[in-house]
Amino acid sequence: MAEHKAAKWGVWGSLGSLLYLGIKLLKIAKLAKIATSGGSMLLSVAAYSLVYGWIYAAGFVALLFCHELGHYVAARNRGLAVSLPTFIPFVGAWIELKHELPDARTEAIVGVAGPLLGTSAAVAVYLAALLSGSEMLLALAYAGFFLNLFNLIPVTPLDGGRVTAIVSPRIWLLGAPMLVAWYFYSFNPLLIILAVMAVPQIIAAFKKQDAAARAYYDTPLADRLGFGLLYLLLVAFLAFACHELHAILEASNCARASAGCFR
Repeated sequence: MAEHKAAKWGVWGSLGSLLYLGIKLLKIAKLAKIATSGGSMLLSVAAYSLVYGWIYAAGFVALLFCHELGHYVAARNRGLAVSLPTFIPFVGAWIELKHELPDARTEAIVGVAGPLLGTSAAVAVYLAALLSGSEMLLALAYAGFFLNLFNLIPVTPLDGGRVTAIVSPRIWLLGAPMLVAWYFYSFNPLLIILAVMAVPQIIAAFKKQDAAARAYYDTPLADRLGFGLLYLLLVAFLAFACHELHAILEASNCARASAGCFR
């Protein structure tokens, strides 16, 4: 009898040990994901600090994080499986959706959430700059506004492409030339890569849609108008903010080097 009980408890003990080990492995895997995301964030801070200094680098990466956090929270609220943000220095950051989006409305919600939260964070930095008189915070606010404005160029895989797709994917045709034009302004090869990546999507947008594509983009007119208006307002605000802050920073630079600044 005693041997039977020992055998019984041995089985249950083994199952309990396996369950405990499984929980531990899940926790380790979760910690590994957090460590990977946090590690890539710290790597970006370190890389940017070599060019701009630690304080500016930390602030810039924090603004990137706020942008990606908007996507992450929106995706999770829609019941989508999504990864933590991953950062690559001088390229940016992104989250990875682990399954396909169900429809264009969900894509627009997740797409616009990043620029909305990112813009809100930049506004907070701008207000802090006004209160403190810090030119570095003013430069960070400008970087935040510019980052979110760039992401709203209406071409996939940028956020602007995801938001405008609910109105019509054919709007992407405007985005690729913008990327090329921006390249000749900044000479950043990443812009050409994005433009090339967008070409197949633009071509597909002008082909006859199959039933699955029609179902994906079948969205009520009110939603199309609403997201279209939100997109235009956000772009207008960010363009205005970038223009004004650029003028302020330029004037400040001229004031510090007035001998070499003529108008």
